[in-house]
Amino acid sequence: MTVSAPRIAFLHTGAVVIAPVMALASDLLPGATTVNYLDDKIVADLGDPARADSVPERLTDLVKAARSAGADAVMLTCSSISHYAAPMSAELGIPVLRIDEAMADEAVATGPRIAVLATLATTLRPTLALIAERAELAGADPELTSEVVDGAFAAVSSGDRATHDRLVAAAIERVAAGADVVVLAQASMASAADAAHVAVPVLTSLKPGITRLSEFVAAR
Repeated sequence: MTVSAPRIAFLHTGAVVIAPVMALASDLLPGATTVNYLDDKIVADLGDPARADSVPERLTDLVKAARSAGADAVMLTCSSISHYAAPMSAELGIPVLRIDEAMADEAVATGPRIAVLATLATTLRPTLALIAERAELAGADPELTSEVVDGAFAAVSSGDRATHDRLVAAAIERVAAGADVVVLAQASMASAADAAHVAVPVLTSLKPGITRLSEFVAAR
């Protein structure tokens, strides 16, 4: 009996993360077929009262498309939408994973003072909620602090990655003094991690998330 290669769908809200996600998937999911779905207006629309209500249906339609195309699992690569994973999985009967869940678990295990940085306010709340959820499961009660890095999202959106990384790195160095671990809420922030010089871990979602996905696929 021939076993077909797993097909994994990635659902993105920004094109900037597709290349690094594909690079990691190539390394960590050898033999898997990958497919990308992108709606690059979702994050903006989450902050627009006239359009926010459309987001769940749009996400559901994308997951349905992935299921129709034969996907064995879907991974959400944006923290702003990670809270939709469980209800969509239950409704559509396909595993929907969150790329930031493994990062949240690592943060909770690292220490009680967790500083969360984001470049968008719409990402901050779901990331804090995810960390609180994973902390409760682990029986922990961390102290959470958070900050939106002003100007960083505008910079990267205009193609100025250097300014984005400089602003985020400066914020990491500022908050690290009072934290046991720093969490970067968005996958798009990962490039700034290496630019910061701090004594505490700086966690990003991409590699831990896709490592957990590879473990999930292997277990199936």
